[in-house]
Amino acid sequence: MSRSFIRTVPVVFALALASIGVSAVAQTAAPATAEPTTTEKVKEAGKEAVDATKSTTKKAVNATERGTKKAWDATKRTTKKATTATKKAAAKTGDAIETAGHKTADGMRSTGKAIGEKVPGTAENEAAKK
Repeated sequence: MSRSFIRTVPVVFALALASIGVSAVAQTAAPATAEPTTTEKVKEAGKEAVDATKSTTKKAVNATERGTKKAWDATKRTTKKATTATKKAAAKTGDAIETAGHKTADGMRSTGKAIGEKVPGTAENEAAKK
């Protein structure tokens, strides 16, 4: 064995051990820095839950406001239609009552005239004789 071989063996051996050590450190250190801890995972999940709750609440509020506005508009339209229909019905009822009242009055006048024609000394009786 030559002297150069004896000198290089320890260097090669040292390099081999160093590479094994570096590889082992890399394997143990990498997952610890790459993978978040359970606490970090819980914090992140909590933040996401809060954000999701805020977003969902905002959407629910907006939907409720839209629904309330639609309901109010529908109520106003329906009330307006009901008021108009009631006014029309009241006018028709009033006209019908007025017509019935006139017919009744005309009928009473006719009856009174017919009775008056038969009673001597009344204007209707004198008119009927002519």
